[in-house]
Amino acid sequence: MNEITSNDTRDIILDVTEKLIYKSGIAATGMDLLVKTAGVSRKSIYRYFTTKDELVVAALQRRDLRWMHWFRSEVGKAPTPAARLLKLFTVLGDWFASEDFRGCAFINTSGETGDPQDPVRVVAREHKQKLLDYAVELCKAHISEKPGTGDPEEQARQLLILIDGAITVALVMGDRSAADNAQCMARKLLDL
Repeated sequence: MNEITSNDTRDIILDVTEKLIYKSGIAATGMDLLVKTAGVSRKSIYRYFTTKDELVVAALQRRDLRWMHWFRSEVGKAPTPAARLLKLFTVLGDWFASEDFRGCAFINTSGETGDPQDPVRVVAREHKQKLLDYAVELCKAHISEKPGTGDPEEQARQLLILIDGAITVALVMGDRSAADNAQCMARKLLDL
């Protein structure tokens, strides 16, 4: 007989929370819906998470780890630093074309909070910082192969705007070519 362990229950709760929040937002994801969708009791949820806010933050932190791992792995398949910079947008374009694309979970949930110090906003800021750090890493690798092509930190900040802009345009406008347009802008920015 397969017995569900406490870690399995916690993972189920986090999986369901993440999916519901990504699909409909924090406000639309009530505890009753979480209980029903996860197939666990309210008591089980509160055994692991003392508040809904704590649960939302944990689900977003988990998404951050998984999303960044996926993104870095996909981008890292490109053979050269320059190709990896352009692959940022190819990977985004593939994501935009996926059936479950609902934009950036971190931008979306940040829009539901007014306080810049809200834990959801803090997780979103940390996620964007990781994305920026990754872009800096890619820009430094590119510049080491092609010296004199710019400031990696400045280029990375501009790439982050292109990345988040493409995500937002793809979601709001339904424009799946936003990644291609952002990639064209990145080519000019990086002189590729």
